[in-house]
Amino acid sequence: MTEIIDYAAIADAARNGYMNRVIASVNDHDVHISVMDAPFQWHFHPNSDETFVSVEGTLIIEFEDGAVELRAGQLLTVPAGKRHCTRPGGARSVNLTIEKKDAETVFCDAPN
Repeated sequence: MTEIIDYAAIADAARNGYMNRVIASVNDHDVHISVMDAPFQWHFHPNSDETFVSVEGTLIIEFEDGAVELRAGQLLTVPAGKRHCTRPGGARSVNLTIEKKDAETVFCDAPN
């Protein structure tokens, strides 16, 4: 059966802290909703690209060589193996993230 997923309602219910949960699966990929009001740790995914779709606020994605601002309505794919860190550009950001099911996450130190 086909099911409508109201990701805006899920995001509205997550008002404090960091929330990341799988809301759908497509072929061999998971679609996550992520709500954050603080930075997430530096990490990389050795076996999966990671696509971010900003739906509310601004998402800052930091890389070793600089940062990008992803505004609502914009999409960016981080290649597998590329170290990055995400944080909201204001008080809060909401984004959809698409990556392979069971994508490995390796936490690492921030670059010097």
